Amino acid sequence: MNYRMRYMLFFIIDSCIVISAIFMSYWLLHPTLKVYSDKMIILSAITLLISHHIAAYFFHLYNRMWSVASVRELLTISYAVTISVATASFIQYIIKDDVYVRIMAVTWMLHIIMIGGSRFLLRVLNDRESFRNTTNLKRVLIVGAGQGGSMLARNLIHAPKPDRVPIVFVDDDLAKQQLKIMNVTVLGTTKDIPLLVAKYGIDEIIIAIPSLGKVGIKSIYKDCVDTNLPVKIMPSIEDVMTGKVSVNEMKEVHTKELLGRDEVKLDMVAISRKLTDKVILVTGAGGSIGSEICRQVMNFQPKQLILLGHGENSIYTIHMELQLRTSQKTQLVPIIADVQDRQRIFEVVEQFQPDVIYHAAAHKHVPLMEYNPREAVKNNIFGTKNVAEAANHYNVKNFVMVSTDKAVNPPNVMGATKRVAEMIVQNLAKTSETKYAAVRFGNVLGSRGSVIPLFKKQIEAGGPVTVTHPEMTRYFMTIPEASRLVLQAGTLGGKGEIFVLDMGEPVRIIDLARNLIQLSGFAEQEIPIEFSGLRPGEKMYEELLNEEEIQQEHVFPGIHIGRALPLSTMELTEVLDSITKLNDEEMKSLLINVANNKIETKK
Repeated sequence: MNYRMRYMLFFIIDSCIVISAIFMSYWLLHPTLKVYSDKMIILSAITLLISHHIAAYFFHLYNRMWSVASVRELLTISYAVTISVATASFIQYIIKDDVYVRIMAVTWMLHIIMIGGSRFLLRVLNDRESFRNTTNLKRVLIVGAGQGGSMLARNLIHAPKPDRVPIVFVDDDLAKQQLKIMNVTVLGTTKDIPLLVAKYGIDEIIIAIPSLGKVGIKSIYKDCVDTNLPVKIMPSIEDVMTGKVSVNEMKEVHTKELLGRDEVKLDMVAISRKLTDKVILVTGAGGSIGSEICRQVMNFQPKQLILLGHGENSIYTIHMELQLRTSQKTQLVPIIADVQDRQRIFEVVEQFQPDVIYHAAAHKHVPLMEYNPREAVKNNIFGTKNVAEAANHYNVKNFVMVSTDKAVNPPNVMGATKRVAEMIVQNLAKTSETKYAAVRFGNVLGSRGSVIPLFKKQIEAGGPVTVTHPEMTRYFMTIPEASRLVLQAGTLGGKGEIFVLDMGEPVRIIDLARNLIQLSGFAEQEIPIEFSGLRPGEKMYEELLNEEEIQQEHVFPGIHIGRALPLSTMELTEVLDSITKLNDEEMKSLLINVANNKIETKK
C-alpha cells in the first residue's frame, strides 16, 4: 500500500470514528431523544471532525508505523483527541454559552478507544505474523535485556527472512528478572547460562550489550565456554551508526577481544621503547582524546605520567580512574595548569623533564570558535607554542601534537588556528633536537562536542534530530583509534611530519542520524530528521590532505603522512606578533589567509 492510499484509508476510518463517537455518546446519555434534532450536536460533530484531522496532521497520526506501535503512539492519539474534543467544547460554549460536559466526556473516551483500537489492531496483526514456524531456526539466548537486547530481539523476530529466533534473555540486573521483552522472558543471570542452554535447547548465544568493554566480554565468555556453543556479539554502536553493519549482523568472539587487543595492531616494541620506564606528559589530559591517550600510555608502564589540564574536575576524574589500574611502577601526577600560561608550562616541563609530550589541549568546537576567535588564538596557537617551545628548551625527546582534519583548507577559525599550530611545530622541527610530529584526526565518535551525544539527547526528547545538510559528510574514527594513532606517531616521526589515519570513506551525517534512530529502537516516522543549515565556519566536506601536501605511501599499516609547507620562521613570527593587535574580523581574515597560504611571503 503506497503512502497516499494509506493516508486516505486512515482519513476515512478516523472520519467515521469521529462522527460515530459523538452520536453514540448522545444516544447513550439520551436514548429517548433524536440526535438529529439537536443542531448543536451536528455543529459539534463537524467541528470535531475538522479539528481532529488538523490535530492528526500535526501529530503525524497518518504516517506512523502502527505495526510496531508503543505507548508513545498512544500518547499522540490522546493529545490529538483531547485537542479536537476541547475545540468542539469551546465552540459549544461560544455559540450556546454552555458545554455538553457529559456528552463530550463520553465522546473523548469513545474517541480514544476507537482510534487507539483501530491502530493497535495493526500491531496485533503484525505480532501474529511474528509467530511463524520456528522449527528450522537457530534458537538464541540473548545476553543483555537492555536497549541493545530488545532491539536485537525485535529485529530477529521481524526479519523478512529469519534465520534465528530469540528464546530467552539473561541479565545480571535482578530488577529485570521474569520480565518479558517481545514475548521473550528474562529467566536468569549470566551465571545461569549453562543451565538455560541445556533446558531450552539453545543453538547460539548472542551478547547484546554494545557498550560492553573487553573485560565484560571476557567475563561473560567464561560463563558461556562450557556450553560449547558459538558465542557472538552484537555490532558496536560505532559500526551500526556509521552503517558498516546492521543490528542483525553478528561477529564471532575472537581471542583478541577476550585479551583486550584492538583491531589496529601497533608496533608494540617501538612504542614500548618510547614509553616504558619513561616520563610522559599529556596536556588536555582530562579531555576525551587526552584521557584515552593516558589510558593507552598506562599499558606500557611508564615511570611517571603527568596529567596536565585546566579543568580540575576532569583531571580529578581521570586521575582517580587511572589510580585504580596503576602499578607500583607508574607514578601519577595531576597538574592543574593552563597551556596559555607560558611561565607555568615552562616550570612544569623543567620540574618533571618528560621524555615525551602528547599535546592534546585545544579548543575544538567550530561554531564557538567563530564567535570567540581571540580565545582560539590564545589556546590553540599560543598554547601550542608555549608547550612546543618548552619541549625544545628542555630537550624533550619527542613532541606529538593532536591536530584535526579541519586544518586542511580551513574556512573557519578553529581549523585555521590548528593549521598555524602545525606550522609552529613544523618550524621547530627544522632546528630542534626534539622530534616533532602532528597527528590529524577526523571526527571522533563519542568525544565531547561530537554529534552523537547531541543526537542521543534529541532522540530521548522525542525528536526531531537536527542535521545541518543532507549532503554533509565527515570522516569518523573511535576514541581508542585516535589515541593509538598518537602513540604510534610518536615512534614514526621527528621532522615535522603530519600523520593521518586511513579512515576509509567519509560518512554522511544524515546516515549516521538514521542509524542512531534505529539503534535507539525507533523508526524515522517516529523521530523525524530536520535540516538546520550550515553553522558558522562549517564545511560541507572535510579533507585529510590538501593538494599541496605530498601524500606519501603508508609508513605504517593504516597511517600515511604529508608534508605541508609552512611559513618561514621569520614570517610566522611576524604573523604571531601582529595577530593579537587586530580586532576579531581582522584576526579571522589573517588566520584563514595564513592557514590557506594566501598571504604575501617575503622572498
